Amino acid sequence: MPGGDGDRRGPLRAAFGGLTTRGRSFLAAGAAASVCAYLLGQPDLLRVGALLAALPVVCVLVLYLTRNRVSASRRLSPARVPAGGESRVHLRVDNWFRLPSGQLMLQDRVPYVLGPRPRFVLDRIEPGGQREVSYRVRSDQRGRYPLGPLELRLADPFGMVELHRSFDAYDVMTVLPHIEQLPAVRLGGASGGQGESGQRSMAVTGEEDIIPRDYRYGDDLRRVHWRSTAHRGTLMVRREEQPPRAQCTVLLDTRRTGYAGSGPQAPFERAVSGAASVISHLAERGYQVRLVTDTGHLVPAPDQHVADSAETMGLMMDALAVLDHSPLPGPLDLVTDTRAVSAATSDLDGALAALAGTETGLLIAFLGAPDAAAIAQLARLRQRASEGIAFVAAGQLDPAVEAGALGRLRENGWAALPLHPGVPLAQVWQQADGERAGAYRGL
Repeated sequence: MPGGDGDRRGPLRAAFGGLTTRGRSFLAAGAAASVCAYLLGQPDLLRVGALLAALPVVCVLVLYLTRNRVSASRRLSPARVPAGGESRVHLRVDNWFRLPSGQLMLQDRVPYVLGPRPRFVLDRIEPGGQREVSYRVRSDQRGRYPLGPLELRLADPFGMVELHRSFDAYDVMTVLPHIEQLPAVRLGGASGGQGESGQRSMAVTGEEDIIPRDYRYGDDLRRVHWRSTAHRGTLMVRREEQPPRAQCTVLLDTRRTGYAGSGPQAPFERAVSGAASVISHLAERGYQVRLVTDTGHLVPAPDQHVADSAETMGLMMDALAVLDHSPLPGPLDLVTDTRAVSAATSDLDGALAALAGTETGLLIAFLGAPDAAAIAQLARLRQRASEGIAFVAAGQLDPAVEAGALGRLRENGWAALPLHPGVPLAQVWQQADGERAGAYRGL
């Protein structure tokens, strides 16, 4: 159909639009020589004019045919890095055409926080050949950053034409919060008043479950339950009881009114980094950790199936990487009033109900500047936890006001500590043990 012909001629017409100044000059010189040869009757001059005009046309046709036979791919190593860490981006260009490609220039689009756009110039690629280049990106600010699309500029060896091609594919680099290494301190968190010592003793002296299970390849034959085997007619083994894991809930206050300033060293960023550090530290010590924000966002979600603790850690770190201030300007929207929060955010009913109906265990909170309403809600939340430790962003208000807020939190059973700018979290974490013991005796 005519419309189809016009559509097919469109890309080719655009390819002729990529002629450089040199290519247009050759075309003009060839046309002028051809006209002069016709007027003067010089066949040799006509052959020169035809050659001058044919060279840029051939270059356009070759690049037009080869540009879709050049493919590019990108690979990040690694795709998830902590804040301040580096990731290397590998670019690969393949030439699937039967002819060698011309000179190539690659340019990858990256956000400005990751640095300037990288550019590479590649020599001609032989038929079926490939070229690989790489560059590094880093960011001190957590978040998710798209890389791409990749832009490719093809040029012929004579410099007659330049064609541009942009690929649609892009990758995402996730910058996780900065994690500080924390010292080991004595913490609780197990239900029923059972702390780490009880958890460790049960792991060593665990009892056997009276309900056997089917034999699996690799099971110790010494654990065969012969009575059940004879009764069921199939090999059965005694299963070992799994010791209960200590639980910990990390609460992160994201209220915009609770924090001042912005940037990598802002109080809110320190709170996010502190939450990530505590989650990583406790997960390594065998705690069953979950993350909840003031809006009721729970990670992992109650209906979310996770395979192991490593996947749970990844979910929480990915959530912290993109976490921003909550849109609610008021006090902490904790789970103390489920109906009120559910009316405002009905899509979080499941998470709020799960948090309100389960054992909180050890509760560690990273708070902004708490007001009277937030302190009252924190007091009610503390009653459902075995122990509570609060790290409050300090240095934002009058010291007397901040000291009064810490005092009211301690009166309600919290082990409250100020988190001053520039003070390592590891130092404050070390002080939490003595503060926790004092808060526990005061209950």
